[in-house]
Amino acid sequence: MIKKILIANRGEIASRIIRTCRKMGIASVAVYSEADKDAPYVSEADEAYLLGGPRVNESYLNATKIFEIAKLTNCNAVHPGYGFLSEDANFARKCAKEDLIFIGPHPDVIEKMGNKVAARKLMELCGLPVVPGLSRPLVDSKEAVVEAKRIGYPVMLKAAAGGGGIGMQVANSEAELLKIYEGNQKRALMFFGNGEMFIEKLIEKPRHIEIQVLADSFGHGVYLWERECSIQRRHQKVFEEAPSPFLDDETRKAMGNAVVKAVEAIGYYNAGTFEFLVDSDKNYYFLEMNTRLQVEHPVTEEITGLDLVEQQIRIAQGEKLAFTQAEINRDGHSIEVRIYAEDPNTFLPSPGKITALKVPQKEYIRHELAVDNRSIVSHFYDPMIAKLIVKGSTRSQAIQRLIEALDLYKVEGIKTNLPLLKEIAVHEKYKQGETTTDFIDRYIKNNSTTI
Repeated sequence: MIKKILIANRGEIASRIIRTCRKMGIASVAVYSEADKDAPYVSEADEAYLLGGPRVNESYLNATKIFEIAKLTNCNAVHPGYGFLSEDANFARKCAKEDLIFIGPHPDVIEKMGNKVAARKLMELCGLPVVPGLSRPLVDSKEAVVEAKRIGYPVMLKAAAGGGGIGMQVANSEAELLKIYEGNQKRALMFFGNGEMFIEKLIEKPRHIEIQVLADSFGHGVYLWERECSIQRRHQKVFEEAPSPFLDDETRKAMGNAVVKAVEAIGYYNAGTFEFLVDSDKNYYFLEMNTRLQVEHPVTEEITGLDLVEQQIRIAQGEKLAFTQAEINRDGHSIEVRIYAEDPNTFLPSPGKITALKVPQKEYIRHELAVDNRSIVSHFYDPMIAKLIVKGSTRSQAIQRLIEALDLYKVEGIKTNLPLLKEIAVHEKYKQGETTTDFIDRYIKNNSTTI
């Protein structure tokens, strides 16, 4: 049984995990950098220990220090949250060597699914449809040109080890492809230590729809419906909702069943997410798998009534899933927006000190906060400071509740993206469910997507 968990992460996800630990009677240990010493999650945990300096390599990526603290505090499990070490197969292997339960999937599966080319090929073998393209890394820019001619422009050049939209660029012609190839490769090498590139046909005006899965170590998997995350800026999600306003029941069940078959085929366990591009005819194409908890998991929790962190912990300590596919609810509609410390005109990060914070309190509103009314938002980390989640019995009601919540939300002392979120929420095209990935480019003025 898991008795004490070290949370190898920071901010709102650390607070989120601490909350479930408390509910389950499990002790929690937080770790923090010098920049995060006054962060809310540090005082929320049962114990908290300094990792090191503010830079991630001095703190949240310092696996050696994390293991020292885990041993010092007699933890028997580590929850990696998302980002940082959550999809690091070597870290998961080291957890086992340190007699720590890694709350996540087997490291071999993390490794397989972490490389986008390898994952694409594996999912093809499992029967999932993939975007037309090449299921191996490109040799060079000349081969990229040949493949682009074969599948037809426009194409998407992508980093094999990429994520978070980094190392992704569109080319509409051979000249554009040659122009971006070398720069994209260097960027991928800098961020991921791997410069391998691959190429896919660009699915124009798609929806970005993902299927949440849970699977235990006994070979049983289920899907927890879908989330639509189509409204993005520079391939970064801004709005997420469940269920999708676009899918019909036949399509969502087909996608869910296909994903569960794939999960069981590769021996996956714990929580995971399969991401798809879906075209206007409801054809769906596998994009990638995230072998961890997602930032947007709260909307799934809101419509199913399940605590995904609790399920992760139960699976990690060897329990079977306590429910079947037929027993999973789908109740109402939930929307999540990500609140960033950024300039609403340039969308560049806007670090600084928060002087006042006011969040609306209603039974249908949920907050996941990384800050309080005295926090200093550091430039060392991702500028997301909070998530606002609402639920309604219908999508229309959820949207109205979101608009009301955004009107009441106040953050002073720093600039935020609240004006952008409000502009999207009240837009008629959003209310009509026209949520394709080019929504911001098409409908939001001065959106600065090129920055």
